[in-house]
Amino acid sequence: MRDALVVFAVAAVMLALASPSQSSVKPLPADVQTQLEEARVWRPGCPVPLSHLRLLTVTRWDFDGRKRTGQLVVDKAVAQPLRQVFRKLYELHFPIRHLSIDDAYGPVGKRPTDGDISGSFECRPAAPSPCARGRGTGSWSNHAYGLAVDLNPIENPYVGCGESHDRRAKRYRDRRIHRRGTVTQQVVAAFRSIGWGWGGSWTGDTKDYMHFSSTGH
Repeated sequence: MRDALVVFAVAAVMLALASPSQSSVKPLPADVQTQLEEARVWRPGCPVPLSHLRLLTVTRWDFDGRKRTGQLVVDKAVAQPLRQVFRKLYELHFPIRHLSIDDAYGPVGKRPTDGDISGSFECRPAAPSPCARGRGTGSWSNHAYGLAVDLNPIENPYVGCGESHDRRAKRYRDRRIHRRGTVTQQVVAAFRSIGWGWGGSWTGDTKDYMHFSSTGH
């Protein structure tokens, strides 16, 4: 009897691990719209209205090998293609540390203290390269349109001229060393399958290893 229970338990675990990724795309619920406005990541004058954004819910793996639900806000034009990408990331067992609406847009004091938050939409200008020493481009970021995704920003830092905006990311600047959560070529290929580019392949001294976007910038 005991052996049968063990076999059943193992089979249940294997079935759970093999179960497919689940995902959905929905218009932004009213409470999420409120969060975006209260967090000041959307306001009048942003390049897209709230009606152009969608709530994408996906299945992901965390850093402890557990299956979890993730959510991010993206432009409606890319929501369905990104469902395919996150399904591939799930099949690759690529771990994502934090991926939720509360993590990205909740009260600052309640967000993950490690800052390793993945996500998409944020109405803001393009971040200057560490090489630029604070000089921005003056143009909107692809995030301001919901047309970019950042994955594990600590493990995949934005670097340039040997510097980074986040000192905690220093150990991850050497991309010859693979660590858990760092972007792999399989992850790059998953985004490339929908025509998106990777900031880690930019020419020159500036690399944004966390960043994927519809334009490649």
